[in-house]
Amino acid sequence: MLQLRNITITHKKDLREIVRDFSFVLNPGDKAVIIGEEGNGKSTLLKLIYQEELIQPYAEYTGEIIRGNQRLGYLAQELSDQQKQMQVMDYFYEIPQFLDQTPKELGELARKLGLAPYFFYEDRKVDSLSGGEKVKLQLAGILLTEPEILLLDEPSNDLDVETLEWLEQFMQECPIPLLYVSHDETLIEKTANLVIHLEQIRHKTQARHTVAKMSYQQYIRERLGNFERQQRLAQKEHSEYQKQMERFRRVQQKVEYQQNIITRQNPHGGQLLKKKMHSVKSMERRFERQFEDMTEKPEAETAIFAKFSEDISIPSGKIVLDFNLDQLTVSGGEREQILARDIHLRVQGAEKICIIGKNGAGKTTLLRRIAKELSSRQDINAAYMPQNYEELLDFSKTPVEFLQREHSKEEYSKIRTYLGSMKYTADEMEHGIGELSGGQKAKLLFLKMSMGQNDVFVLDEPTRNFSPLSNPVIRELLKNFGGAIISISHDRKYIQEVCSEIYKLTELGLAKI
Repeated sequence: MLQLRNITITHKKDLREIVRDFSFVLNPGDKAVIIGEEGNGKSTLLKLIYQEELIQPYAEYTGEIIRGNQRLGYLAQELSDQQKQMQVMDYFYEIPQFLDQTPKELGELARKLGLAPYFFYEDRKVDSLSGGEKVKLQLAGILLTEPEILLLDEPSNDLDVETLEWLEQFMQECPIPLLYVSHDETLIEKTANLVIHLEQIRHKTQARHTVAKMSYQQYIRERLGNFERQQRLAQKEHSEYQKQMERFRRVQQKVEYQQNIITRQNPHGGQLLKKKMHSVKSMERRFERQFEDMTEKPEAETAIFAKFSEDISIPSGKIVLDFNLDQLTVSGGEREQILARDIHLRVQGAEKICIIGKNGAGKTTLLRRIAKELSSRQDINAAYMPQNYEELLDFSKTPVEFLQREHSKEEYSKIRTYLGSMKYTADEMEHGIGELSGGQKAKLLFLKMSMGQNDVFVLDEPTRNFSPLSNPVIRELLKNFGGAIISISHDRKYIQEVCSEIYKLTELGLAKI
């Protein structure tokens, strides 16, 4: 059993509370998902539970964490720089339990994770692995330690559909408690039996949390239903209050009018009216006290707001891309590996293309080649959103500095307004980008695209870091985008709702599904 008592986490830089007075018990059989908007402290809470030192550079906490003697397995959202520079075999050699495994046991683990049997002994650098392979690497290392509680920070990031299905089954059948953060709505719907919702309300000045022992679908239904009932009740009570107060004001005005007239002619009558006025005031105060406990209008953290220009469109007959490649290769260790052959992709008009395939198939490598080709075109304005945000973001800059072009006062004001619509606080706008969460970085790239008048988007896992509450907004935004989209995704809701054409990358090239 894992227990948290009265945990409050405060950001050191702006002294903003991101979690307040949070208490929770993780019991056997629990599969608890932490949800919330970007920057609300989900990953920070998970890091704190695993090891307090992980949050010391940027946050401090009060409260008590009771772990007992249980072994915790923690999957980080990102590998450390040191781990990225290791060879795969060295990564596993640093795990003491690895050397105790038989080849048969390692083979079985590799099979479950969809890895090649020789993966554990590869000389490739960890940083050269695909995003999905990095997640599988960490999962394999954690499972070797035989943890008693699993803490998973975005375990579904970059996993192919086959491995996602394995992960869902693994989480459903996992005999030990799970506490995880995920943005994959399908994964959450299929695995969570307990929801922890972290919110920042009142313009991100107040932290609030909800713990609900139920499925994600039930939580969302009940939350919306409760909000609607509370809203109706609050409106009814406030309406009744206003009507009653209006009646009191009319009576008061009438008595005041009579008092002004009669007092001059009839002092005795004036005294009676004065008593009547006192009685009216007393009744008003009693009524106000009665309505002090009126139902409050429900307050929820509002969704992000973003939009692309409605003027963006591509003629249906325009050839956006006619891409041909004999061989797709990648360097690995001392050899160059051929990932796919005879690749052809033709995109016409405002098509929305999604490329799927197994981890390590070369999807990101292919998308980089496509983005490079499109960036040199003069007849289109293409924007590229990579899987690794460091390719485009200077982490030493602030969000405002990253978006600035003209450095004028008008532009500065406009940028801050745009950032506000994406749920950045005034302080976060002046934080270094490196201090922001993955979701906040993703929002920054989306904002850059919305300001850029781009008519072609090249997107590598565009929804991977948005919360399950923001993702429906992002999907609707991309669905209605007037330009073309060429993307990679394993997000099943994104593929279903946004994409018009789906291609699978294999060793034989791109096959239309």
